[in-house]
Parts: sequence; C-alpha cells; structure tokens
Amino acid sequence: MNTDIDCIVVGAGVVGLAVARALALAGREVLVAEAAEAIGTGTSSRNSEVIHAGIYYPAGSLKARLCVRGKHLLYDYCAARGIPHRRLGKLIVATSAAEVQALDGIAARARANGVDDLRRLDGAAATALEPALRCTAALLSPSTGIVDSHALMLAYQGEAEHAGAQCVFHTPMLSARVRPGGGFEVQFGGDEAMSLSCNVLVNAAGIHAPTLARRIAGLPPASIPQEYLCKGSYFTLAGRAPFSHLIYPVPQHAGLGVHLTLDLGGQAKFGPDTEWIETEDYTLDPARAEVFYDAVRTYWPGLPDGALAPGYTGIRPKISGPHEPAADFVIAGPAVHGVAGLANLFGIESPGLTASLAIAEETLARLSL
Repeated sequence: MNTDIDCIVVGAGVVGLAVARALALAGREVLVAEAAEAIGTGTSSRNSEVIHAGIYYPAGSLKARLCVRGKHLLYDYCAARGIPHRRLGKLIVATSAAEVQALDGIAARARANGVDDLRRLDGAAATALEPALRCTAALLSPSTGIVDSHALMLAYQGEAEHAGAQCVFHTPMLSARVRPGGGFEVQFGGDEAMSLSCNVLVNAAGIHAPTLARRIAGLPPASIPQEYLCKGSYFTLAGRAPFSHLIYPVPQHAGLGVHLTLDLGGQAKFGPDTEWIETEDYTLDPARAEVFYDAVRTYWPGLPDGALAPGYTGIRPKISGPHEPAADFVIAGPAVHGVAGLANLFGIESPGLTASLAIAEETLARLSL
C-alpha cells in the first residue's frame, strides 16, 4: 500500500531524537512529531544530566545492558562531536552500618553488569577525596559523568535532519489505526491538523507513551502497561559547592535518593526526591526544601541554613507503582504485540539519557530494520 511517509517517530525527547537519527542514518524517510514547541521540553530536560555507569540495575535487564552499552557510545559520541561533557566520577556514600552492608550488594550488582571500575573506599579515603563529606564508607565510580543534555539533543536532531529527517512541533498525535494491508494511519492535531500514513511508527512519547498506545486501534490492550507519574524536585545551591565529584546516598526504593550533582559550570544541585502524582504537574513546592536539608546533611553536615533555592521539577515515566518493584525498560516491538512496524517505548526513565544511543539500536533491531 502507498504511504505518505516511511517512518514516524512520536516524541522529540532525547530518546525519540536518537531513534530518528538512527532511522535516518539507515536511509529511512523520517518525520518526528512533537506536541510541544521544541525538542526535549519534558523528562529529557528535567533531570540530573548524569551519564550513569550502569551500577544499580538487575543483571540481564534492559536497563543494565543498554546503560552500559549506551555509556560507552555516549562518551565516544560526545568526544567526537565536541558536545560538552565531563567524566567527574561519583561517590556512593554509606552513613550507617546498614548502608555499608548495602554497598557490597551494589558492588556485586555492578560487577554482574560489566561495570568493573568501582573502587571501595573507607571513610578516611573518601574524605581525603572530598573533605566536606561525612561517611563511613563509599564506592567510587570513575566512569560516571555529566553531559549538556540540550547540546546532545541538538546534535541528534541536526544529524537526523542532515540525513533527511523532518521535525515538526505543536503536532500532537491524537490517534492511529493499524491498516489492514500493513502500516498505519496517524491523526495529528495542532494548528494544522492532518492525517498521515506510514510504514513504521515509533511511540517515544515518554510519560504519555502508554496513553498514546491506547489510542492505536488494532494494538492489543494487554501489551500496554499502566503508567505512573513520579515527580522529583530539585533545589540549587547558593554559592560554590565544596565537592568535585557527584555524591549519591545509598539508593531508595523509587529513585537514587537526594543526591548532589554538578553542572558543567560547577553549580551544584540536589535531587530528585520522590512524589507520586496523579496528573502532569511541574510546580515546585519551596517547603520541600526542609526535607532536602535533612537528607543532604546526612552526608554533608556543613550545608548552611538558607543555602537551597528552588530549582525545577521532573517527572519519571514509570510503569511500576509506589509499592511495586522497579520496572525495566520496555521496548515493545512486533514480537510483543504482533503488529509489524510498531515500537512502543514504555517506562524510559533514568538511565534513558545515558542509554539513548543504545535504545535507538535496540529499537531498530526489534523492528528488524
């Protein structure tokens, strides 16, 4: 059957742009449709901008495999293209006997994932690296770093467009249907509402991906997970931080705890915390700072009163709820739902930024492209 365009990618976040780039470089005709006014306005620009090492995720999981693969691809990509990044390293710090024991499990999981550069430090060695730090023991991850996420997304977009892709904005996907003869008919809203047919459809809509999947007529409902919104707030530090590494507490259930990260200018921020919400909401409650002071002072007791200023919030696109084990990435291709040419990307939270190039590879592989 004739189609208007070969491939449509819904969502111009870091993962959608990485997939569009991979498709375009493979010689496919690509349209990226984004509901917002610009690239990366959601989760992709509301995070810690950390290049993760691949430490925490269950062995054999997609998160583990694609994070480790994606980390190497991302460092090489940034170095080759001059994208601002820095391999700062991070300390995972234990401040109690129970947390010291937890470090052993973290180190074992990292080794199982192929992360072989962690170093165990006692409290004295950790504070020799970071004198302002208070901890009983720590793990040093030298391959953790930071990246300018917007510059990265611009690079993905530029390479995709150079290879012939188009990006359109203010163009929300309203619905789609699987055509009997193959391919898809996709309805878009916005100022110039339109219907387009395509052979390949990639749903990379982040927190909205499950909702959009339910609007695809012909897709088995059982292949679509329940979505949950987990909001995280960030506070910035007034003045310069006395740290040169990223500082992470031992992980909590729904996230990695209130950690200290640095941007490329040396400015410190703290977060995210965990707040389960029902609807998309990016407002930041300044009163949450009180909890941040308590959390941060477990490893940085010298944090001055009044030093935290409201920063921003982000929403993790989770597919597991508050009392459930953390879910893996889901890249649902035809082997999952039986619809040729369709890939739904669900639950692409952290380490999605780190893994973006590897997620793109995996998506094309599952589409047999």
